[in-house]
Amino acid sequence: MRPIFIVAKRIRTESRADPNCARLPGWPPRSGMVFAAIAMIAAQTALATEENLQLAENDYARMSLEELANVSVTSVSKKPEPLSLAAASIYVITNDDIRRSGATRLPEALRLAPNLEVAQVSANQYAISARGFDSQSANKLLVLIDGRSVYTPLFSGVFWDVQNVMLEDVDRIEVISGPGGTLWGTNAVNGVINIITRSAKSTQGGLATANGGNLESGGALRYGAGAGENGDFRVYGKYLDVDSTSTASGSAKPDSLHMGQGGFRYDWSRVANEFSIQANAYQGTEGQPLPGTISIKGDNYTLGTESLSGNNVTAHGNHVFDNGSSLSVMTYFDNTKRVVPPTFTEDLHIFDIEIQHSLRPTAHHSLVWGGEYRRDVDQVTNSTYFGFLPGHVDQHWASLFAQDEWTLTNTLHTTVGARVESNPYTGSDLLPSARIAWSPSTSTLLWSAVSRAVRSPSRLDHDTYVPEKPPFLLDGGQNVGSEKVNVYELGYRGQPTTDSTLSVTLFHADYTHLRSQELGATHRFVYYANGLKGWTNGLEMWGTWQAMENWRLSVGMNTLRERLSLYPGSSRVTNIPVLESAGMDPANTCMLRSAWDLPASTELDLTVRHVASLGYPTVPAYTETNARVGWHATARLDLSLDAQNLFNQRHGEFADISTRTQLGRSIQFKLAAKF
Repeated sequence: MRPIFIVAKRIRTESRADPNCARLPGWPPRSGMVFAAIAMIAAQTALATEENLQLAENDYARMSLEELANVSVTSVSKKPEPLSLAAASIYVITNDDIRRSGATRLPEALRLAPNLEVAQVSANQYAISARGFDSQSANKLLVLIDGRSVYTPLFSGVFWDVQNVMLEDVDRIEVISGPGGTLWGTNAVNGVINIITRSAKSTQGGLATANGGNLESGGALRYGAGAGENGDFRVYGKYLDVDSTSTASGSAKPDSLHMGQGGFRYDWSRVANEFSIQANAYQGTEGQPLPGTISIKGDNYTLGTESLSGNNVTAHGNHVFDNGSSLSVMTYFDNTKRVVPPTFTEDLHIFDIEIQHSLRPTAHHSLVWGGEYRRDVDQVTNSTYFGFLPGHVDQHWASLFAQDEWTLTNTLHTTVGARVESNPYTGSDLLPSARIAWSPSTSTLLWSAVSRAVRSPSRLDHDTYVPEKPPFLLDGGQNVGSEKVNVYELGYRGQPTTDSTLSVTLFHADYTHLRSQELGATHRFVYYANGLKGWTNGLEMWGTWQAMENWRLSVGMNTLRERLSLYPGSSRVTNIPVLESAGMDPANTCMLRSAWDLPASTELDLTVRHVASLGYPTVPAYTETNARVGWHATARLDLSLDAQNLFNQRHGEFADISTRTQLGRSIQFKLAAKF
């Protein structure tokens, strides 16, 4: 179910979609095999020569635990700092983690973060959140790709089906659980995911990848080279072909995904100046899975195949002054088109520019401040029974932020910041935060934080009407306001021993003015308001142990407790699904990963994940075991075999049993060749 259909489904949904999902014209169903042939040719070229190999800027595979604990991160303070000194619940997924996991899609790579909830809903849809409130339309998690926000103002969330990042080019993924509104703005309520790709300089030469299995196939080609004395570039193209899934009853779901994407990146640097520009374009199709038919006022409408396309351009410049301060400017254009027959078509155009100044006024404190402006032009073509009114909007966001870090003593630091952000629905919101960190030793950090975050309304909250013309069953949300949360955190990060690391975070969050559905005066329609409140608390913990020089174990777990309630006067009848939605989050999850380097350039990776049951709708708990065997055949050729859900315990992860995708064993072969 798409996020846009939540309201329509609550009114009445039934039946199923046409299983005949069209494929992207010009691409065969197993296009990954074409890439396999290309990759084999590249492999032969690779075997012929071994010179001019390039190392990534962060060669995580060769790093010790101490080096990994001090990897530079930027998401916590918007400036580089060692992970060991970052006063936040942050987990870093490295490029080597992604490679050894066997992940081929971004949501699967995000499963590596123990502070995220990742549930597969269908072949093309995922529910991803942090610290609760998970759903396909999760709207409290901000996601960035090289600084470009992939949040959509349609529902304040992320369309995961079109985030088709080339994982081989990802340097790291910084995952913060907890609010990040001071630096990143509204909608960074429960977390921030910052995906950072490698520079063009570190991806020189050619790379061909191909993967194929019983559930999906795909491949990619990438080439990078120098461009003048101070410049470098890379270009890439990739394709993904995901088969349809089935339900517990064995019924096929029309949810296949077929996506092609390409792009380039150019980097230039000289002395105190840096500049980069990158662009991506994609096009694809996907099926709309069950329930598949919307019924409005007795008329049934079958959902067709979705058409997805888009392009984006991001530019970033940075200058370091003689006094050590720096000024950076980032801007991007993002254009997307989504055709969802017969419900709606959306053309969205986003322009964003951010200016940031980092300086150290005195020896005891450093300041980061700046401003951001964003403009969205959204054109929706409505259907007769579902509409965003008005269909065309031109919206503007603006904000100013500042964060100051003070060094009180050699071991005690405090950080205070705030952002003021205006939005087209509710005016201005204030997003303050305060953190204190104590480092009694070089291997220990204790920290605490108090923050306020806000989710501003989206078009789904404010402009949704069912049907498009009166009398309405859903009468919009003209008075809906921002959702607010105050969060309190206490954390520890350190190295208890020379061969282990540990991170622990306790948190409590108080939510107010959460979105609700209220009965109209005549009890014949509903509308959106802010009639809910609630709280969550929990524990997040993860660590690593270097058991042997060639064997590393990683463990992660989190627990979550949440409670929602109504403000006086709110309708319990219309909000029962929302009140029960706390059951859409597992009370606990845990994960164990083993990375073992064997003789003869062979790797053995095992992952065991356990996810507790969900209460609404009921989804049983499950335990999944995945395995990967990798072989570095040469310095330029890697082969691997991945087995997911190894013991074939078919399980669902989200949604009602009648429409729930059941995931069984999958086998996948992957080849990566440099040339």
